Amino acid sequence: MSPVDPFDDASTARAVIDDRGNVVRWGAGARRLLGYEAAEAVGRPAADFLADIDIDIDAGTGTEAPASTFAAPAGPRWSGSLALRHRDGHTVSVWLLALRRPTHGWQAVVPPAAADLDPPDDALTSAAMRQSPCPMLVCDRELRLRWINDRMAELIDLPAHPVDGLRITDIGVRHENTELEEQLSDVLATGRPRDIENYLRPSGLQNASAHLTRIAPLTDAAGRVQGVCLTGHDFTEHYLARERLRLVNEASLSIGTTLDVTRTAQELAQVCVPALADFVSIDLLDPQDGVEPPARFAPPLRLRRTAHHSVSPGTPEAVAEPGQAQDYPAGSPQADSLVAGHSIVRTVAGGELDAWLTWDTARAARVRELGVHATMSVPIQARGVTLGVAVLTRFRRPDPFTPDDVLLAEEVTARAAVCIDNARRYSRERETALALQRSLLPRTLPRTAAVDAASRYLPAARAGVGGDWFDVIPLSGMRVAMVVGDVVGHGVQASATMGRLRTAVRTLADIDLAPDELLTHLDDLVVRLSEEAGAEGSPGEMGATCLYAVYDPVSRRCVLARAGHPPPVLLRAGGTPRQVELPAGPPLGLGGLPFESAELQLAEGSVLAFYTDGLIESRERDVDAAQRLLSEALAAQSDSLDETCDRILRTLLPPGGAADDVALLLARTRGLPASQVATWEVPADPALVAPIRKQVVEQLSNWELSEASFTTELVVSELVTNAIRYGSRPIRLRLIHDTTTLICEVSDDSHTAPHLRRAKTWDEGGRGLLLVAQLTQRWGSRHTPDGKTIWAELSLFDEE
Repeated sequence: MSPVDPFDDASTARAVIDDRGNVVRWGAGARRLLGYEAAEAVGRPAADFLADIDIDIDAGTGTEAPASTFAAPAGPRWSGSLALRHRDGHTVSVWLLALRRPTHGWQAVVPPAAADLDPPDDALTSAAMRQSPCPMLVCDRELRLRWINDRMAELIDLPAHPVDGLRITDIGVRHENTELEEQLSDVLATGRPRDIENYLRPSGLQNASAHLTRIAPLTDAAGRVQGVCLTGHDFTEHYLARERLRLVNEASLSIGTTLDVTRTAQELAQVCVPALADFVSIDLLDPQDGVEPPARFAPPLRLRRTAHHSVSPGTPEAVAEPGQAQDYPAGSPQADSLVAGHSIVRTVAGGELDAWLTWDTARAARVRELGVHATMSVPIQARGVTLGVAVLTRFRRPDPFTPDDVLLAEEVTARAAVCIDNARRYSRERETALALQRSLLPRTLPRTAAVDAASRYLPAARAGVGGDWFDVIPLSGMRVAMVVGDVVGHGVQASATMGRLRTAVRTLADIDLAPDELLTHLDDLVVRLSEEAGAEGSPGEMGATCLYAVYDPVSRRCVLARAGHPPPVLLRAGGTPRQVELPAGPPLGLGGLPFESAELQLAEGSVLAFYTDGLIESRERDVDAAQRLLSEALAAQSDSLDETCDRILRTLLPPGGAADDVALLLARTRGLPASQVATWEVPADPALVAPIRKQVVEQLSNWELSEASFTTELVVSELVTNAIRYGSRPIRLRLIHDTTTLICEVSDDSHTAPHLRRAKTWDEGGRGLLLVAQLTQRWGSRHTPDGKTIWAELSLFDEE
């Protein structure tokens, strides 16, 4: 059943007056009260209906004034006794309630006379209900107020009897009144009761309160709904306790979701708005390397705005921007709270807020503009260390901060402080590990005649720095070794282990071990490191994966072996990328298991892509899909390997960074022309050394390297003579040169390698290798499947 239009109710006089004081609507009750028809009243000034005396409604005091002084009320509502003029000339004294409607001007309402309403039955029951501590009201089928008790009258700040016959929307213009009338109408129509929880500030109370309201239908003996009743129960304390518990629970779930200081501070600010404040700012002390913040503070204090949040979009209340550092003097909320070491609350009512803001005129102007009435500053402390301060401000919420609010803010801030401290410690450890990692990785790749190389290293976005590494190592005979590896785990320990393994690989590479043999020695090292860590009580076992490759630009052969590491991707010149098929090999650290190598013949211009698993392992896609993306990005290569590296990372990694460390090494092979290599078979006859030297000099002349002839002749003579004297047939001499280096190699089938020793004064021999060491840039020996090779490297720049 739909209720009738209130202006059709003849028992209640209603009229609408616009801002100019003219009547724009005249209800049936107004016609009955004053005798004027709607056509006669609409358009006339409201002052025409006042008697010879009037009330200055603007003042609202009830003081008599001439009728010509009629003025609109200053506030949104006025009520009081008023003398009106009837159409036939007599005076009608009424109690009138005037409400300002945002879009319809002023609505004046005169309740119906008592004779128009049925009196309540049972005086004792009526007295008990009227004096009940719970607010109560009863509405009839037209949603008119038939009865309210004293507590309800106190909440709506109107006397109980005069409002009888009015509707809920007649006594208030807030949206809560409209919503309540709609709910009353729904209960009246459906006959089903409804429970409502609300937290608001009633007109008659200074602070907001929480009520649990029950709206129930009233039925007659036949079960027909004749009206509705409303009963409210004040559960403010229970509501606030529940909200505090909810806020603490939300803080535990929402704060500290990441190990990022700025994000954690922002989460603290968002949790507190609007539950505790209308605006929250978080200012933190700048961390000092290796130095904890002081136990006591003396202003001025330098703090950095880390986060803030507001109920207003765009945070117009903020004076400082995130990341901006400011000095806070004595008298500022930040400094006062940190110096005192506890929370401080200041209010306008107490007179402290103005004095508190004299230190900053800009902030004082902003505070007065917003109408800030209460501020609370809470130190952010964790593990006995002060990290900063949170300042909570109220300007939209009318109620001040209570002691319970202070306790709640301190508890939420304390939880956030631990998360901020954890984030800071993590950031410090991450920066330390990252600095160690970058110091242990090659800063630049060496330029070699064998390959052009480019590399990238990216630490994990969230898991912390790991133990990924790469290296390019020049070897004898113009060859080059390429290595990429990944240590299990993250943090400083993984970085330190990576540094030890990289050093070990370089040491083993210097003695020219084959890839499979090198991985065997490296596996033994990881086993020993794991045993040492276990003996020292460190948790877990060490482990790593590794891929090691050696490329020879003379033969254009590449030998590779891997230990549980992803195989490289090969892009031959003019071809399509494909994954190199290599024996898998066990990860390093298992011990006792064999490693196998494979050999590839590579044309000049082929590109090898070495990488760690962080590049291809992702939650968004499987490994096969990642391999396809890697191949596509590699196939679109440009002349610049650096551009190819960047393209691969953009293609495979998410915008926020990889979940694991990523190491990427690209190498484009070069080939050494046959014209830059000369080889001779050497007879095992010392008398034939001189002809060999002559052939070497001629070859150097053909290469236009005659200036290096003298030194080269001495080195060749010494190495060939030693091979004839101590080696086994066949003996081979090979010269290799590029633009900067000349290499002399003598090979034989003996596995006995010479070593440098210092000859004594009367020794007749032993000075040959010492002479070689003095004349060359470096020298050494390497074992081959058939024997050994003694080599010496001469720098051509030194000869110029």
